[in-house]
Amino acid sequence: MIPIHTLIPIDKASATPIYLQIANGIIHCIRSGHLRKGLKLPGARILADTFKIHRNTLQMALDELVAQGWLEIVSRKGTFVANDLPVMRPIKFSSNETLAHYPEKTIFAVKKMGVESYAQTNFQQDRNLIITEGLPDIRIAPMQQLMREMRSIEKRSGFKKYFNYGNPQGTLYLREELSSFLSDTRGLSISSENIIITNGAQMGLYISANLLLKAGDEVVVAEPGYHTATLTLERAGAVINRVPVDDYGIDVNAIEMLCRKKKIRLVYIIPHHHHPTTVTLTPDRRMRLLNLAAQYKFALIEDDYDYDFHYSSSPMLPMASLDRHGNVIYIGTLSKTLVPAVRIGFVVAPKNFIEEATQFRRSIEFQGDTLMEIAIAELYKNGTIANHIKKAIKIYKDRRDHFCGLLQDKLSDKINFKIPEGGMCIWAKFMDADLKKVAEKASKKGLTMNNGETYNRIKNYNATRLGFSSLNVKELEKAVNILVECI
Repeated sequence: MIPIHTLIPIDKASATPIYLQIANGIIHCIRSGHLRKGLKLPGARILADTFKIHRNTLQMALDELVAQGWLEIVSRKGTFVANDLPVMRPIKFSSNETLAHYPEKTIFAVKKMGVESYAQTNFQQDRNLIITEGLPDIRIAPMQQLMREMRSIEKRSGFKKYFNYGNPQGTLYLREELSSFLSDTRGLSISSENIIITNGAQMGLYISANLLLKAGDEVVVAEPGYHTATLTLERAGAVINRVPVDDYGIDVNAIEMLCRKKKIRLVYIIPHHHHPTTVTLTPDRRMRLLNLAAQYKFALIEDDYDYDFHYSSSPMLPMASLDRHGNVIYIGTLSKTLVPAVRIGFVVAPKNFIEEATQFRRSIEFQGDTLMEIAIAELYKNGTIANHIKKAIKIYKDRRDHFCGLLQDKLSDKINFKIPEGGMCIWAKFMDADLKKVAEKASKKGLTMNNGETYNRIKNYNATRLGFSSLNVKELEKAVNILVECI
């Protein structure tokens, strides 16, 4: 409860008795909203001590308020602000009095964060069946094992130290386990000093963009591309240059032409399962891009958000594994490997960059979620994450095949797409039907989907990402049937 004695000044020199001053003050607090209906007041003894008056004086004030109907006494429970307040003639507040409410706006100017806002998602409150843009199935994630590891941390005496403040770079235990995992699975010859743990991949991108860019720096992104990343780069001061994407990935020739005309500071790419088109950058383009980065000395941010999920053949190694000049900033996340709520991401880069990133991260927060980081490290160490990835690959591949088969059987003349080699979704181009209207109809029939507006920065692609990984076979069939009805 608020300290009401600070809102009710007592003037002992006044002709008005003290008990009436308190009673009138409490009435004013109720009328102004500082004391809400149904609020339980402290006992008379506590209130008397608070106001530094005799208990009998305080009791007289309470009796007066009960008599007027502002307070009510509930047997064996206490004294409460009445739910049915007495009806009184409106009183005119003095010029220095206002009704109590929290201000809607600040009195000072607030820096605008740009014209566009980041896309908002709240799947927790959506009752529809949801076709995501490519998210994991939270039902198959090893969450019991994760919770077990978190519970066990408290019981291990050697882990007590992690309850204290730690390293903003991330716990050494997780960085060591992760460096071994990335070395074994992605060919990254790194140590714990080359990793900073972040609160998801988005934090890694934000930190990297703010370390690399100043206002007016020229940046290259793909078109169509991942709008959230582009927006983050813009808000770090970048001038955006858009380069087309075809079936073989981002157009490296176009990047080279830009390098001849402008001082390119950074290129943002998603070589595996490009967002949104799902295409993979070919080996020859990867090598050319690395050579251009070395020649023109620009940074490459390699966003590898779902590297683990590849179905048709062995995935190509990340560009960071081939970097010999220190051009590549490699960003990854466990939010796609496990569940979105597990906000564990990482940035891999040369040591000097990681040191600066750690200092910058310290200005945002002291450290990450140490207990979660330790639990994740344990899951890496005991093989739980590796086993989950193997399990998920099989399940997601079966769902991909089933989903694509349904679309080919029922909507081959309405939707154009290619079966992706990996990832968690397809890039579906709607031929004749207006995607925005289809999404509106689908929502009314119980299916939530992206209407494609996110990708229409240069032109209307009338296309969207349709995720298959988060839905089981029956749910995929239901989703496709709704699409058929709507189209």
